[in-house]
Amino acid sequence: MKARNYYQCETEDFRDFREMIENVTKKYPDRVAISYKKNPHDTETVNVTYSEARDFIRDLGTELISLGCRERKVALIGESSYEWICTYFSLMSIGAIVVPIDKDLPTEETADIMNFAECEFVIYSLVIEEKINEIKAKVPFLKACICMGDAKLEGALKLYDIAESGKEKFLKGDNSYYDYEIDPEKLATIVFTSGTTGKGKGVMLSQKNITSDVISGMNTIKVTPKTMSVLPPHHTYCSSIVFVGHFCQGFSIFISSGLKHIMNEMKEQQPQHLILVPLFVETMYKRIWSTAEKNGKADMLRRMIRISNFLRKCGIDLRRRIFKSVLDNFGGKLELIICGGASLNQDIIDFFNSIGIVVLNGYGITECSPLVSCNKNDYQKKGSVGIPIIGVKVKIRNPDENGEGEICVKGPNVMLGYYKDPEATKAAFDEEGYFRTGDYGKLDDEGWLYITGRIKNIIILSNGKNVYPEEIESEILRIYGVAEAVVYAGESKSQNNKEVIVAEIFPDYEALNLRGIQDAQVYFNEEIKKLNRRMAPHKAIKMVRIRKEEFQKNTSRKIIRFAIDKSID
Repeated sequence: MKARNYYQCETEDFRDFREMIENVTKKYPDRVAISYKKNPHDTETVNVTYSEARDFIRDLGTELISLGCRERKVALIGESSYEWICTYFSLMSIGAIVVPIDKDLPTEETADIMNFAECEFVIYSLVIEEKINEIKAKVPFLKACICMGDAKLEGALKLYDIAESGKEKFLKGDNSYYDYEIDPEKLATIVFTSGTTGKGKGVMLSQKNITSDVISGMNTIKVTPKTMSVLPPHHTYCSSIVFVGHFCQGFSIFISSGLKHIMNEMKEQQPQHLILVPLFVETMYKRIWSTAEKNGKADMLRRMIRISNFLRKCGIDLRRRIFKSVLDNFGGKLELIICGGASLNQDIIDFFNSIGIVVLNGYGITECSPLVSCNKNDYQKKGSVGIPIIGVKVKIRNPDENGEGEICVKGPNVMLGYYKDPEATKAAFDEEGYFRTGDYGKLDDEGWLYITGRIKNIIILSNGKNVYPEEIESEILRIYGVAEAVVYAGESKSQNNKEVIVAEIFPDYEALNLRGIQDAQVYFNEEIKKLNRRMAPHKAIKMVRIRKEEFQKNTSRKIIRFAIDKSID
């Protein structure tokens, strides 16, 4: 990579979770670590300082050791909450093996994961207590159920009672929480991937995997002191980047009460930056334009963007003043969005930059804890997901004539392997020890990474040419009135050799109505014809399907591709 004076942040190194918690508490004992509302409609916000959070984590850990959780597998299931974060940190700090599970999974699937992982304990949110009651009989390893709320389940323990017992033990001289030496290279968590293209796997990560990724990531990106957590906690993007990444720097995290409360919470809490997946950013973008269309101000917004961009070229930056009314919808202080998990349309990145919000697009994958690369605050490249974070190597395997091939990663953040799946683990690494991500992309001459799409999604035509669905989807999403789009090869039962590239679209019906578009099929057929004329012939879309309902998604808001009916006859 060519030399360039990129900005570097400073994040203190830490060996493991317990050391991180102790270090930051000594440095910022009275600073607010976590804030939340007991009820979404409360006017009061609960603020927890670093010393209060540390004490709760330690007290909880002391009693969890007494219950036998150390070096045992513990399922952690629930929504994002103060209790979830502290439980996660506590389990890590006592040397337990945390198995975070999506609270929205069906009962059978949850039980299957717990059985496969051999979970002996489950710590759960009150909202899924009925599910836990059904699971109890299905998981023979289970020794105890611990509720993060006011448990009604017979035999269930209460998290706050456990913490109180641990506090008494600690005050009487029980130092078991601190006496145990954590091995940062041992298995610390098993994270089950969501499997948007098929069945997920159990990714084994150590504390070293996570801490090295967070330290390198936070030394690459400059974030502001206050954020709002809106992502599901069982994903590493949330648990590592949002929770660990902000906690280790002494920053404040407000825990959102859920999707339907986010806009009101942003106005009230005034976050300075957000960690999001593309669908959230796209929703914000569409909300701005939808509001402008409704109020007859879309043309004025476009004019103001042009004027603002011209002024910036002259060295005059008035974005925060010109677009104050737009920015006030997000609290008025939002200046940075870090976006990862999937590709984000460059038009959206450019738009937010035009109104005063920098969007840093990055690339990550669970097997890499998860961050691999990210754009930088002071320098971004259009279309790129940034440069690899410090200590991480990226190479392109078997590149074609355009330099595109499979993205492979090597570094201290790369997983230990897949749980109970040595064959999949072996297949996941190449002969040089690089992890094969299954994503297709390229590196430029400065080492910046560009994502083309998932290898599993690539459409290989009979003439040998490849079609990358994500590339075409990005273009379709630029068409007015498109809410969601998926491109795939249609499957014909009657004609096995028939090659049909299908674009399936879920329209933004409200946006179409605003422009008086009544027949979505006719409208999108014409728009796709225009798109086809701009693309290479082999990429041409032959069929357009219109959906009445949005695509099925996992809890990280990614479309589940294998759930789509691809038959065309």
